[in-house]
Amino acid sequence: MKAENKIYVAGHNGMVGSAIVRRLKELGHNNLVVRSSKELDLRNQNAVNTFFETEKPDYVFLAAAKVGGIQANNIYRAEFLYDNLMIEANIINAAYTHKVEKLLFLGSSCIYPKLAPQPLNEDYLLTGELEPTNEPYAIAKIAGIKLCESYRDQYDANFISAMPTNLYGPNDNYDLQNSHVLPALLRKFHEAKKSNATSVEVWGSGSPKREFLHVDDLAQACVFLMNDYSGTDWLNIGTGEDISIKDLALLIKSIVGFEGELTFDSSKPDGTPRKLMDVSRLHKLGWKHRINLKEGIEKVYADFLQSEFA
Repeated sequence: MKAENKIYVAGHNGMVGSAIVRRLKELGHNNLVVRSSKELDLRNQNAVNTFFETEKPDYVFLAAAKVGGIQANNIYRAEFLYDNLMIEANIINAAYTHKVEKLLFLGSSCIYPKLAPQPLNEDYLLTGELEPTNEPYAIAKIAGIKLCESYRDQYDANFISAMPTNLYGPNDNYDLQNSHVLPALLRKFHEAKKSNATSVEVWGSGSPKREFLHVDDLAQACVFLMNDYSGTDWLNIGTGEDISIKDLALLIKSIVGFEGELTFDSSKPDGTPRKLMDVSRLHKLGWKHRINLKEGIEKVYADFLQSEFA
């Protein structure tokens, strides 16, 4: 990407999109085009086509999606499938129609089968059943990968896909009903500390293991791939390291400074037992994460203390 190229970041208000915008600006890319969901409904094919016809972006980062935690994914199943299918289909097709030079589609680690071998290699896609609680979201993301693959095969479009692991960082969602586990725990421990509570309840058994990547590292990886990768394979983006939910809770408890006890509500779903990404392909290309989990959570908590939730 050259400095003068016009770059469209779809989903720029979200955690991932805003991190990509920050990274692009750091590198001197100021010809950025963005639209909020109020300005442009990405589920509307005509509106998306008109936008591409008018703006004619050279590069597209497709970070727009309807996202949420395990509960939101399970409750709003139709919306998670429909909205994400429409968003990606409209943007990918418009990018081809209006001759975008290159597009990067961002999927999710939940595309892999629930009981796939660990760590999750890119080749495990479509080799088994998905985790039921987020199956609609996963199916939508798999469709996005296959769309990019099909436009590449049929039209030689330079469309690539990347699958991030669990993310955290600035602009995360701290709503306790539909957030992901790390921001939910951060807020729970902070509120418990403020109210002098004696304990904090953690959903599930605490035994599942998860991998966490700071969103600024993801943004660096996305720009790296846009500049340096045009292969046919989709690529995992992660740290290659994981931690149990119990140990994550203990780490956040320590960073926040909460002195009480931990309890586990085993009536709540655990989700997939383990979800660790095989990031060897990305490492071979020359990219590796820089922010370790403790440092990353400390940064996030400092940001959180300045937010409306503190």
